[in-house]
Amino acid sequence: MLLRKGANREKLRAVTMRYFRICVLACAGTIGVAPTAWAQTTVAAPSAVQASPLAPPPGATPAQAPGAPVQSPPAAVPDPQPSPQPVQPAPPAPNPVTPQPVQPAPTPPGPLEPQPVQPPPSMPAPGQPLPPAPPQQQTGVPDPNATLAGKGTDTSDVAEVTLSPKPVLVLSGQTSWDQGFQKLSDSFKALRAEAQRAGLAVAGRPLTLFVETTDEGFRFDAMLPVAIPPGGQAPTVGTDFRMSTSPAGAALRFLHQAPYDDIDSTYETITAYLEAKNIVVKDAFLEEYVSDLADPGDPNLEINVYVQPK
Repeated sequence: MLLRKGANREKLRAVTMRYFRICVLACAGTIGVAPTAWAQTTVAAPSAVQASPLAPPPGATPAQAPGAPVQSPPAAVPDPQPSPQPVQPAPPAPNPVTPQPVQPAPTPPGPLEPQPVQPPPSMPAPGQPLPPAPPQQQTGVPDPNATLAGKGTDTSDVAEVTLSPKPVLVLSGQTSWDQGFQKLSDSFKALRAEAQRAGLAVAGRPLTLFVETTDEGFRFDAMLPVAIPPGGQAPTVGTDFRMSTSPAGAALRFLHQAPYDDIDSTYETITAYLEAKNIVVKDAFLEEYVSDLADPGDPNLEINVYVQPK
């Protein structure tokens, strides 16, 4: 019984080894037949896509098939190069800033000391000579047409003004009312001639101070404002002339614009105004001739008449 089992076991081993060899050969045949079948399936004519060769990657040399024409790749078109731009010069370096020295703050001025107020000179009594003119230092160019208190514009306007004293060259005289205009005109010509001889510059319009009046005539002081030379020394004048100062202080200014023959009407207006205002004035009247005394009938003659209250 044991021998039979051993013989069967040997048979079974022989059959198993044979079966294993058959399986190995079958697998080997299958592997060998598959490439042949695959090769036979690609024998058919290639399509247009398969016939076109693939472009080699840049920089690689493609393998050439035997008998196929060599195709040269198209020439690469160079990219357009931008034209060179002009080189801009570098901006100049800014100048170094020089530090400025710091200015010290200005020292505030000290307190101003009050100056004593000088009282205006008083008018002398009629018939008394005027005091000598104080020496004054003149600056600038004197104006021969300057007036004591500006220029009026309306004959009906009465202005309250303040007269400033001026150095004047004086010539005293006396005349009748009929000869008054000519006497005053001649006096001013004589004053101008004397001022030129003494080297005095004319510094204003001529004046007449009526120091005394009567029914027959009047006494007067003809004045010509002048500039004292530098140094303040009073010049030497002729025996008929003297240096003095013009009247100063508060005054009322009346304007006469008419022929000199009609000046009496202006004085009547002055008298009526003073009476209406109850103003008491000094006896001396002051005339300032804005126009030259050339023609007593000149309708454009302009005269400032100053009246000083007491």
